[in-house]
Amino acid sequence: MIEHLDLLMFGFACIVLLLGYPVAFTLAGSAILFAFIGDYFGVFPMQFLKAIPQRIFGTMTNEILMAVPLFVFMGTMLEKSKVAEELLENMDRVFQNIRGGLGISVSIVGALLAASTGIVGATVVTMGLLSLPTMLSKGYDPKIATGTVAAAGTLGQIIPPSIVLVLLGDVLSNAYQKSQLDMGVFSPETLSVGDLFAGALLPGILLVFLYIIYQIVKSFTDPSSIPSVIKNDENSKNKKNILLILFPPLFLIISVLGSILSGFATPTEAASVGAIGALLLATYKTSDNNFWPLVAAALFIFLIIFSIFFDLRLNRENVGFFTNLFIYGSFIILILFSFSIIKCLSKLYKNKILMETAYSTTKITSMVFIILIGATFFSLVFRGLGGDETIERLLTSIPGGVIGAVIAVMITMFILGFFLDFIEITFVVVPIVAPILFKMGIDPVWLGVMMAINLQTSFLTPPFGFALFYLRGVAPDSIKTIDIYKGVIPFIFIQILMLILLSIFPIIATWLPNKIL
Repeated sequence: MIEHLDLLMFGFACIVLLLGYPVAFTLAGSAILFAFIGDYFGVFPMQFLKAIPQRIFGTMTNEILMAVPLFVFMGTMLEKSKVAEELLENMDRVFQNIRGGLGISVSIVGALLAASTGIVGATVVTMGLLSLPTMLSKGYDPKIATGTVAAAGTLGQIIPPSIVLVLLGDVLSNAYQKSQLDMGVFSPETLSVGDLFAGALLPGILLVFLYIIYQIVKSFTDPSSIPSVIKNDENSKNKKNILLILFPPLFLIISVLGSILSGFATPTEAASVGAIGALLLATYKTSDNNFWPLVAAALFIFLIIFSIFFDLRLNRENVGFFTNLFIYGSFIILILFSFSIIKCLSKLYKNKILMETAYSTTKITSMVFIILIGATFFSLVFRGLGGDETIERLLTSIPGGVIGAVIAVMITMFILGFFLDFIEITFVVVPIVAPILFKMGIDPVWLGVMMAINLQTSFLTPPFGFALFYLRGVAPDSIKTIDIYKGVIPFIFIQILMLILLSIFPIIATWLPNKIL
């Protein structure tokens, strides 16, 4: 029994989690309890716990994880300021002459919101509040409406730049380096969050495309479930105005993702740009006087252009006259930009949007990091009890070799996705299994994308899928729970099809990262 203390700790933590205790304290508490038990029986050296402060400090100073609160702020600001609501309404007008156009709009906007928030619950609740009543009022079958909304909400798992991919990328990067060091490779290759973003982009777009194809096919095979085209008399001028309204949020999201994929900015730098952009968009949307957000946007563009074309570093010798001119000019622009941002923050504070956004951002960020600290305790004690070797023996003994090991890991993560959020799975399960799979020759980008889509499918699968609970909470009482379950089944099959395609054609995930290297 003492030989399997690591597995007992894992099972104990799962049982306590199922009883409803907070995740972070369950992980840390289980680790400390079994650390003392292991020390009592002489199978766990307590010196391991001395590494905890250093690990926590490493988490606090991790530049990649600094992107988390910035991305959360960006998505929350777009939601609180009703920019997301306006985006859905206008996207609906673009597709209104197509049968099932509203459903198509929900899938596209769900992908865009997923790219800005990355939190499944936030996206599902937002889409449920914004689009579900409209779809029902326009004659959509409740099963189609709820399935479309739930599936669109879970796109936050796979559409970059999402928090899921940021956290998963950081964990996989550490696991990839560890696996190479264990194999004697002392100049290990690196895996960046940008690589994972690039790998997830094409599968994410393909998934949205498959959703849309299903809705189009459904509109022809079952016309009663999707309303016919509603004729309207909007002229081309109004359509041009719609496109102008759609342009700012679309430009913001594409700019953030493009800057990461192109290597122009790190995920943290791009997240900060996204947060500023969301702040300006929110001010523009909610304020009667749009002078300051427009001024701030113009000055910000000037600063980026200056930084691209001129070396603005101060600690240099033999600086020319024109370079000095641009350096001082940049200082002036930066001061004006800062003043403009303060004015925008003041307007958002008066509208109470800033306080609500700051509260939600702090709450979500605190949740992420306290779970990370608890997972740090858990993984350290698990390894100290020999858990790494136990898991490696289990995976390598599974029939089928690498394929069997990958299938076993995917099934385990799928089942855990019924009970644990992606954060717990990312911080607890992935660091344990990923190094072993990497030693077996698995591509890290492909594995990360497969894990993200696998969890996305788990969160959508009845009866325990998180997305279904979120949607049930905001759906009208007239919607039956069984309708929600039936509605998501076709989308689950689409996601399983995506996993099969990735298994047969890994190049779907690996092509873009290899191209942009």
